[in-house]
Amino acid sequence: MSEIVVNARDVTKVYKMGEFDVHALRGVSLDIARSEVVSIMGPSGSGKSTLMNVLGCLDRPTDGEYLLDGEKVENLSDDQLSSIRNRKVGFVFQSFNLLPRQTALTNVVLPLRYAGVNNQEAHERAMAALEKVGLGDRIKHRPNELSGGQQQRVAIARSLVNDPAVILADEPTGALDSKSGQEIMELLLKMNEEQGTTLIFVTHDPRIAAMTQRTIHLKDGLVEEDGL
Repeated sequence: MSEIVVNARDVTKVYKMGEFDVHALRGVSLDIARSEVVSIMGPSGSGKSTLMNVLGCLDRPTDGEYLLDGEKVENLSDDQLSSIRNRKVGFVFQSFNLLPRQTALTNVVLPLRYAGVNNQEAHERAMAALEKVGLGDRIKHRPNELSGGQQQRVAIARSLVNDPAVILADEPTGALDSKSGQEIMELLLKMNEEQGTTLIFVTHDPRIAAMTQRTIHLKDGLVEEDGL
């Protein structure tokens, strides 16, 4: 049996909207094993963004239990949540989320700075991550000097640099043309193949889901279907 890296049990999330309660998640249970490649799909309002925020430690569940790489998450303070997020989770977003005035290298170094890694080691690890995504010759370029596909590669390097337990990719090809999108998917899947990186894609694109090992369908805040 593979080691479980994401373990959620009866996770709920309720938001207050004025005097109303909005039940975004209504009791989600799922396990994701280390090195697995999973897609989470569902229509708008199904709860997939909320689930991504909980799995990525951007938010806490209202109720239920969540263990990330063996660590209990649901009762952590904001500082503890921030710490586990920086150590255990890499994010790849549709909009890249790079700092516009910083070079590719500085963008990738940032998570290491937050983790307290010394400057020389942070520099070396960031350089290695950029080499890995094919951007060793673009380390001094700022985001506006890079194509969309190259910016997403910088984001992938940044997500990998702390050797996270899981990478969460939210519509990672959404802002790219089809050729660049295909290259980004191939790059992420290669990381999984070579390094055993656990990948979770949140997507509405069936072409992305078809490239993953397993698809979890959400509907109305519940897991409707979980299978290959």
